[in-house]
Amino acid sequence: MQISEAESVVMEVLWARSPLGADEVITALTGRQEWQEATVKTLLNRLLNKGAITAERDGRRYLYAPAIRREDWVLRESEGLLDRLFGGRVAPLVAHFSARQQLSQRDIAELRRLLEEIDDDRE
Repeated sequence: MQISEAESVVMEVLWARSPLGADEVITALTGRQEWQEATVKTLLNRLLNKGAITAERDGRRYLYAPAIRREDWVLRESEGLLDRLFGGRVAPLVAHFSARQQLSQRDIAELRRLLEEIDDDRE
């Protein structure tokens, strides 16, 4: 299932809190996106048709909730990115950012810590 960038903004709202009605999603996006009400409703319908969210009738409105976990979506997206751009390997991704000096000292320290944790787990 492919979720567009715009659809992912709506999903983030629903992952943070759900179920929500369309009006509540619109309110949550106010200030973050300059979308019209019709745009948000279109995105909700697309996500519903894809099976990414569910809709349950609540009186005269529908309440929307994620049908997929954020963690599962992030895993699929990150694997797809790695496969498409770096042959499925993480090291070339890190090298890419390093070569363009886009890794801060904090990023480097965190990467070192993660590598140490991985080494400790494998021993």
